[in-house]
Amino acid sequence: MTDNFRVVDVNGLKIPKIPWRTAVLGAAVVAALATATSTAYQIYPEEVGVILRFGKYVRTTNPGLHFKIPFAEQMLRVPVQRQLKQEFGFRTADTGVRTQYLGQDQQLADESMMLTGDLNVAVVEWIVQYRVADPYEYLFKVRNLEDTFRAMNEAIMRETVGDRTVTEVVTVGRQDIETSVEARLQTLVNQYQMGITIDQVVLQDVNPPDPVKPSWDEVSQAQQQRDRLINEALAEYNAVIPRARGEAQQTILQAEGYALDRINRAQGEATRFSSIEEAYREAPTVTRRRMYLETMQRILPQVGRKVFVAEGATGVLPLLSLDGATRVATTPSPDNQQRTGGGQ
Repeated sequence: MTDNFRVVDVNGLKIPKIPWRTAVLGAAVVAALATATSTAYQIYPEEVGVILRFGKYVRTTNPGLHFKIPFAEQMLRVPVQRQLKQEFGFRTADTGVRTQYLGQDQQLADESMMLTGDLNVAVVEWIVQYRVADPYEYLFKVRNLEDTFRAMNEAIMRETVGDRTVTEVVTVGRQDIETSVEARLQTLVNQYQMGITIDQVVLQDVNPPDPVKPSWDEVSQAQQQRDRLINEALAEYNAVIPRARGEAQQTILQAEGYALDRINRAQGEATRFSSIEEAYREAPTVTRRRMYLETMQRILPQVGRKVFVAEGATGVLPLLSLDGATRVATTPSPDNQQRTGGGQ
C-alpha cells in the first residue's frame, strides 16, 4: 500500500520584512496595554482587595476602581460580605439541590459518625456559616485555613456530642448543641486569629445509623406510648385528687367552724349566766321578775292563741274571734255564781 503525501516546498516562501519602527511601536503598544491592565483593578461591593508589594502586605482597598504599581504589587480578593459555609457529612451538588453520599463516600461517613456520651453511635450532619471579619488575619495568620477550620469544627462537634446521650442528640438537645458549638468555635477561632466570625451552626440531620434504625423507631414508639399513658394518668390524677383534697379541706374547715361556734356559744352562755347570777345577788326580786317575763316572752309565742280573763271579771261575755274562729264564752267563777244566785 502506497501513501500519497503532498509535498510543500518551503524554500519558495518569503518572510515579509517589518520595518524596525513598526516593530518597536507594536512592542510599545503591547507593553502599554499590559501595564494598563496590571495597574487598574476593580473591587466588587461584597469584597475587599488586599495589596501585596513583593509579597508583603501593604494595604486593604475597599470596593471601587483602584490602581497599583504594575509588576510590583499583587492584589488578592477577599469576600468580606459574602456568607461562606462548610458542610460536614454531606455535600451540596448545586444551589437548592442537597446531595448526600453517606454509604458511598467513606470520608463523608467518617465525618458524620460520632460516639455519644452513653456509648451509642449517631449520624450527625451539620453546616457552619461564617464571614471574613479581618482579611489580613484570614490570609496570613493561619496556614491552610480552610483545612484547619474543618478540623476545629469536627473536634468541637465530637466533643459536644460526646457529652450528651443519644436521645438528647437526636431529639431535645439539638438547639443546645448548636449554641454550644457556635460559642466554643468562635472562642477557638479568636484564639487562632483566623479573622472569621461564626454566623450560625445548624444541625442539618441527626439520625441513628441505618442498621439500627428499625430498632430505634420501635424504642421511640414505645417511649411515645409511655409518655402518652403517663400524661393520661396525670390528667386523671389532676381531675380527682385536687377535688378530693378540696372536699377534705372543706370538711375540716366546717368542723373547725362548728367547734369554734360551739365554744363561743358556751363561753357566751357562761358569761351571761355569771352576769345574771351577779345581778340576782344584788337584786333578787327584780331579777326574778325580769327572768320570768323574759321566759314568758319566749314561751307564749309558741303556745298558740289563748284568751285570758281577768280574775275579778263579772258576768259572761261572749267573745267573737276576729279571724272567724269559734266563739268563746268565759267560764264564770264560783264567786260570780254565788253572787248571781243571791241577787235573784
